[in-house]
Amino acid sequence: MEIVSVIPRGYCQGVVRAIRIAASTAKEYPDQKIYMLGMIVHNAYVVEACKQIGIRFIEDPGKTRLELLDEIDEGVVIFTAHGVSDAVRKKAEDKNLIVVDATCPDVIKTHDLVKEHSAIGHVLYIGKKNHPEAEGTTGLSERIHLISNKEDLQELPDYENVLITTQTTLSLLDTQDLLSACLEKYPDAKVMQEICNATRIRQEAVMKLKDTDLLIVVGDPRSNNSRQLAETGKRVGIKDCILIENVNELTESAVKDKKRIAVTSGSSTPNELTAQVISFLKTYAENGIWDLPQTINRPVL
Repeated sequence: MEIVSVIPRGYCQGVVRAIRIAASTAKEYPDQKIYMLGMIVHNAYVVEACKQIGIRFIEDPGKTRLELLDEIDEGVVIFTAHGVSDAVRKKAEDKNLIVVDATCPDVIKTHDLVKEHSAIGHVLYIGKKNHPEAEGTTGLSERIHLISNKEDLQELPDYENVLITTQTTLSLLDTQDLLSACLEKYPDAKVMQEICNATRIRQEAVMKLKDTDLLIVVGDPRSNNSRQLAETGKRVGIKDCILIENVNELTESAVKDKKRIAVTSGSSTPNELTAQVISFLKTYAENGIWDLPQTINRPVL
């Protein structure tokens, strides 16, 4: 059994930045209540590490970021790496909250792009419905239209001066399908794909895998970029692709008799979790004994 450690993997720069901001905020405001508006990144272990240093999370899948702000009346609010709309930012300031912005620079770049174009035309934003990044971006203007499937296109009129752009964590392959549909309806549209480099190169690394029997993606099931890595593996012909949060979600039946196993992770997955999976698999490949570890290597901020 060969264990292939796919490179690159682990935190992207935007996630590293968000975690550093969270840690420094906890130190800077020791006497203040500190709230995170949503999950800092989509990984339960990173969220738990933030809770350990006193950060409180305001999260409800059924509410927008604007609505979640109603639950915060004082202290510090941290905007997550996914970004927020200008309306959320203004509401936080009007409530006299101390605002700390951990928005990923790639998301900020997309915000600047769509705000500039929506002043003179319309924007088709290819993204996931109810994803916080899509919510933050489409909330910047009524001229920004979320395209999560081809049916969304059918509801739109024949706009002129159209820009097509994307959520930063999408699948390269899925984006291409929707992009083609957008261009079929708006052939003169300008295209600016904003899939971040970290997401892109991780997906491309999976696309290049050869003779792989099993792809293991370590990541939170709520992480879009982690799910997309598993989907990318399936799209390029890897028969078995699984998404796990940690080593204890592995099963011997999934691994046994596989000749070549590749391991990667989403860009919001702590390296400690992925390293533990790889270490366990290598030990199993050497001695054939299935003895899962008693503890999980949790990250510490």
